[in-house]
Amino acid sequence: MMGLFENAWPWYVAGPLIAVCMAALLFAGKRFGVSSNFQTLCTLAGAGRFSDFFRIDWRERKWNLVFILGTVLGGALSGLWLRPQPTVDLSSDTVATLESWGLQDPGATFEPMELYGPEVWGQPGTWLILLIGGFLVGFGTRWADGCTSGHAISGLSSLQLPSLIAVVGFFIGGLTMTHWVLPYLFH
Repeated sequence: MMGLFENAWPWYVAGPLIAVCMAALLFAGKRFGVSSNFQTLCTLAGAGRFSDFFRIDWRERKWNLVFILGTVLGGALSGLWLRPQPTVDLSSDTVATLESWGLQDPGATFEPMELYGPEVWGQPGTWLILLIGGFLVGFGTRWADGCTSGHAISGLSSLQLPSLIAVVGFFIGGLTMTHWVLPYLFH
């Protein structure tokens, strides 16, 4: 049994499993997405008293809350038992770029100390970046009427044009951040 979990599953196993899950959701008339759970949780916390957006029947979405619980548990289990190696296989160009940004020994771990170490959390810039990033993700998710997983997996599989437009926007934003914004945050 352990041999099954020693390495990440290859794309030709994981991809069809995702496709089967999406087909089952489409057949059941459900929409996949993680961001809708935020609305459901806020509804449960009583946010409907302050905004009509949160006045929904959360019972219709309880299956999705179970999905999120499974995602959190699956992430915890994989973090504990499914790490085949502590290093990351990076291209030499990526290593050179990360070293030029000040990262020591890039690829040695999944969590570089320069980004995730305890001293980082004492810097006001870290909190500012998290606050601005969180706002932009929340705003973008609401404006696009869904998150990256919902649009890219569920929306594209059901051939929705708005999801295609959103996914193209996600990629443009990701490439812009990676090539033109992120390098300046490290200097």
